[in-house]
Amino acid sequence: MSKEKIRIILQSFNHRVLNDSCQKILNLCANEKSIKEVSGPISLPTKKRSYCVLRSPHVNKDSREQFEIRRYKKIIDIYSNSQKLVNTILMLEVSAGVSTELFSYK
Repeated sequence: MSKEKIRIILQSFNHRVLNDSCQKILNLCANEKSIKEVSGPISLPTKKRSYCVLRSPHVNKDSREQFEIRRYKKIIDIYSNSQKLVNTILMLEVSAGVSTELFSYK
């Protein structure tokens, strides 16, 4: 049988929720017998986006507030022989606020 690679990319603004979702996926992988190897979770660099906003639109142009949004990203690679594993991973419910992308390679 051919060895199939499944790549799961997880993104979130909250790193704790992201880590919980990674643990759910790893626990699911630990129970499957058809999995050969699991690589990850691999942390990618955090993307930061900064915003500077005037506190008052008409007065005090020097008074500003600064905000920052951080986006955390992790990758999990799963090597398996089973085709059913993709459906099992898609049916898994991850935490709210975590976006997932699933890629399958042969």
